[in-house]
Amino acid sequence: MLRIWLFFCLFFGAAAPAWGNPLNTLEPSNFPSLISGVRIDAPLYFCGEPVPLEKREVRERLEKELLLMLWNRSQVILWMKRSGRYLPHIEKILQQRQLPADLKFIAIIESDLRPHVGSSKGALGFWQFMKATGKQYGLKINADQDQRRNIFASTRAAADYFQELYAMLGSWTLAAAAFNMGEKGLQAEIMAQKIENYYDLYLPLETQRYVLRAVAAKLILSSPEKYGFRLQKEDFYPLLEFDRIKLKVTFRTPIRLIAQAAKTSFKTIKDLNPEIRGHYVTRGTHSILIPKDSAQGFHAHYQELVDQWQAKNAQHIYVVKKGDNLSVIADRFDVPLPVLAIWNRLHLSKPIYPGQRLTIYPGQTTPTQGLKTKK
Repeated sequence: MLRIWLFFCLFFGAAAPAWGNPLNTLEPSNFPSLISGVRIDAPLYFCGEPVPLEKREVRERLEKELLLMLWNRSQVILWMKRSGRYLPHIEKILQQRQLPADLKFIAIIESDLRPHVGSSKGALGFWQFMKATGKQYGLKINADQDQRRNIFASTRAAADYFQELYAMLGSWTLAAAAFNMGEKGLQAEIMAQKIENYYDLYLPLETQRYVLRAVAAKLILSSPEKYGFRLQKEDFYPLLEFDRIKLKVTFRTPIRLIAQAAKTSFKTIKDLNPEIRGHYVTRGTHSILIPKDSAQGFHAHYQELVDQWQAKNAQHIYVVKKGDNLSVIADRFDVPLPVLAIWNRLHLSKPIYPGQRLTIYPGQTTPTQGLKTKK
């Protein structure tokens, strides 16, 4: 054992000057015990409505949610770091609509402030809208875009929904519960149980936890130091900043041309516009976010790139013949199979059929036999 210890001392001691010693810069853990973290002082409110902590059962439910969150400290830290990027935008929309600021905690417990997160039931985005509900409140959801992933569009839709729920139910707490389980289901339970207080209703277990999870998130994020979360200003992810441009697209255009015009990367454009699906922007007028301070000269550069791309990549159509499959066609025109699928928005697992028209962009050395120039 002594030899092993000497080996590690010599090895890591010799390596330290080259690598540095980052362990010396780490702060030791120092945070309150879990039991002290769930000692909650009354009064407590959610959206201005009292949380009845005098009821032992309600206090017990809230303590459970606090304990689970405090145990999962890494997730809370991510909430806090992402809050710097997204919460100011959510807070601004809620304020404009004169809605309670506490509703922002719903977005946190719904999605962890992640645009792409989805549920097994089909809910998606920052506010976890189902497709039908999202469309009902004005979100564009189709094969080309899904605005449930857009922080601005989805928050405006959530604000509209909360306003209607409050007008219907007369309580922000009940409105939050309805946001989770649906207003019809909640109204049915209110009628069946003859109870109009969220905390006394027997609801689906997820909904029974829902508001109290938001309350627990509020407690922690409103007083993070109390719970041992001491983040510096530089620890927070920077506020989402951008230039917004209007883009009139006359044909399906590669996102990479937008990125080039903005002097950035494909990934940056996709990250700023998570609602855009795939590799192309479809025909129509779009509101696109590009990196801050990159709007000047954008449109002129974009048009130049589009003109060059059209001249270099004349679009061609191949009509699928009997016996063809994607692999055969990809080999015939010497293009990668995944690229052929991207060009035509195809799933590799789904068959093609005779007469189907495929778009192919042949290169200089690619055979063009069998292609018809699209008019």
